[in-house]
Amino acid sequence: MDQHDRSGVTGAAQALIDNVQRVVRGKPDAVRLAVVALLSEGHLLVEDVPGTGKTTLARALSASLSGTMQRIQFTPDLLPADVTGSTVYRQHDGAFVFHPGPVFAHVVLADEINRASPKTQSALLEVMEERRVTVDGEPHPVPRPFVVLATQNPVEMDGTYRLPEAQLDRFLLRTALGYPDRTAEIEVLENEGDGPTVERLRPVLTAEQVAATIAGVQRVHVAPVLRGYVVDLVADTRGHADLRLGASPRASLGLLRAARAYAAVAGRPHVTADDVQALAEPVLAHRLVLAPQAQLAGRTAAAVVRELVDRVPVPTSTVSA
Repeated sequence: MDQHDRSGVTGAAQALIDNVQRVVRGKPDAVRLAVVALLSEGHLLVEDVPGTGKTTLARALSASLSGTMQRIQFTPDLLPADVTGSTVYRQHDGAFVFHPGPVFAHVVLADEINRASPKTQSALLEVMEERRVTVDGEPHPVPRPFVVLATQNPVEMDGTYRLPEAQLDRFLLRTALGYPDRTAEIEVLENEGDGPTVERLRPVLTAEQVAATIAGVQRVHVAPVLRGYVVDLVADTRGHADLRLGASPRASLGLLRAARAYAAVAGRPHVTADDVQALAEPVLAHRLVLAPQAQLAGRTAAAVVRELVDRVPVPTSTVSA
């Protein structure tokens, strides 16, 4: 990535971060991860209890872009066709016409995704991976760039369904907001009524600018030894004593893509081991399934990832070609 690419990507990313942080207070890491997901053209899952700002984060990022945005409120009675669209018979000429569903947008906000049934959740599998919807045997591509920003409540809460492993694996990153600290919560109260709101945000990037920024991110240099480091981290999750299911090659690709975006947002033309380590937990933890004995012992997938980051040898040079 040359100097022009670097300044363009970093400037675009910072404009998004600044705009989102006008309404999402005290959560810089979560905002940065949301921008990294967008610039990786990956999907983001935000998990936390109600009222912590999950939907606000997704809406603020959507409002910062001038592309199309659709919001889907997932409920138990939502049907797959309500997400993807359906073919409708047109009586006046006897033709069957496809009516696109809300998934046909640059940014799709899937609110409370785990309140819908597994059948409806599965309607997103194809489009999240292949950027198209197949209805009655006909493929229909969605606009690009295409990003799903999903929120979910903890699965222990009433009226929720656990996301299947195949669905979780489609999300590039998972993060949680948590409760704001005292200072941030005071700012939220002070801005109540006349402060910045999602409705008052103005777009700072067009869909074309986002596409150009994504192309710039893809030119961030990754040294061969770092590719090996990514593979070693992911491979060590397979066969781990505490894990019933390790991470797939899709996780390796996702970690590399996210690390490129993370480096570009920081203004660097190359990925470092620190970028990979910073993203290991949000990229890998939600893809892992704990073994029964590890669950009984109170282990978490995030703790396993942190142990692997500490254990897997770090390359001594990560800049060489």
